[in-house]
Amino acid sequence: MPLHGKLPENVTVWEVAPRDGFQAEKNWITTENKIAIVRKLAETGIRFIEITSFVHPKAIPQLKDAEEVVKACIDLVDKGIQFRALVPNLRGAERAIAAGIKKLKLMLSATDSHSLSNANCTTKEAMDGFAPIIDLAEKYNVKVGGSISVAFGCPFEYKVPVTRLKEIVRRYVEYGIHEISLADSAGMGDPVNVYRTIGELRETFPDVIFTLHLHNTRDMAMANAFAGLMQGITAFDTSIAALGGCPYIPNATGNMATEDFVHALHEAGIHTGIDLEKLIQTAKEVRDIIGHDGGSYMLKAGPNYQLYKKPKGQVKIAEINENQ
Repeated sequence: MPLHGKLPENVTVWEVAPRDGFQAEKNWITTENKIAIVRKLAETGIRFIEITSFVHPKAIPQLKDAEEVVKACIDLVDKGIQFRALVPNLRGAERAIAAGIKKLKLMLSATDSHSLSNANCTTKEAMDGFAPIIDLAEKYNVKVGGSISVAFGCPFEYKVPVTRLKEIVRRYVEYGIHEISLADSAGMGDPVNVYRTIGELRETFPDVIFTLHLHNTRDMAMANAFAGLMQGITAFDTSIAALGGCPYIPNATGNMATEDFVHALHEAGIHTGIDLEKLIQTAKEVRDIIGHDGGSYMLKAGPNYQLYKKPKGQVKIAEINENQ
């Protein structure tokens, strides 16, 4: 398996809080606040936003206002913002395209157990249903990307064999899809597994663009992200204030925080085109709107360059002992 061995100069960050982050919130986020957050994100230099999911309102009530949010933000496309929406089925794709979405992301699980929990069908059955979605997207000149949830570990089946992932990728390629998101939905991935899996997939499918969607359930997301960078991955999904979590995964937690990842990339000399100061401020505002964050380190400790006043002088040990 070849080692990429060099960090990329540029990385594309897809902000997914308006979909993945919001879907995990039990308390209703007003449509006005959702729109405000999307517009605030667009002011940070983020150019790629997964704005919502066109799922049935009964499945995820939090996203029942998908059309309203998209239509209220669609003017941002003229300012260089690209939107993407997750669609679970043909009806979802029809709604997304009617609302003005130009890029769809298909929903798929690596294991049957998670697929039955998440989509009420097996992985194969879900893939069989993609054909009409892809045909519809082609008719309206809408791009389609694939995804593989629980790619690096399933809470019901543990490790996912790379042969299983290859079967799924091969089916995607047969559909004509060459951009696939590998999602560590349960946060079960580790840097070695992530590195080896991506290396083997890229070697087998050199024409496929793989991206990463990492959850920080076990504090592995950043390490996994850099394992992906070392294998040549240059596009990542992240969530402002570390919000997020799959409703169908036990003890699910949020994504890697956008502000944490951008900070790490900038410290490593990798360009994102994102203003970190504006991003951190937006994360604070999002936290205030939602009422909490999902474990953002930037919101806790701040960036490395945020320095403090130096001590005025050396305190002698004897003086400390005398004051005790």
